[in-house]
Amino acid sequence: MTTIDLHSEFLRAELFLTSGQPAEAVSILAPVVADYPHDVAVLELLGRACFESAQLAKAEEAFGELVELAPADGWARRALARTLERQHRAAEAAAHHRMADALGAAG
Repeated sequence: MTTIDLHSEFLRAELFLTSGQPAEAVSILAPVVADYPHDVAVLELLGRACFESAQLAKAEEAFGELVELAPADGWARRALARTLERQHRAAEAAAHHRMADALGAAG
């Protein structure tokens, strides 16, 4: 795919997510993630789509990578914490919530 095609797919995935079709957004994002596995915007959109479609292991992976790339991103920490909570991993989530609080992220 060309860069323009990948950007179009990113925008299409975003549209599907905001239209309440997160599983479709995850599918659409596959080639974008393959070409841009460390892109912050791609990882955020993928994490959100996975979280909203209850693909929690994939959401954790995306948000975890996002935290590694941008450790001072409070939003990413909060998203990872909420994903861990949905997997009944409160102790792990608490550490990320504390960091998100320290970074001033909305709760």
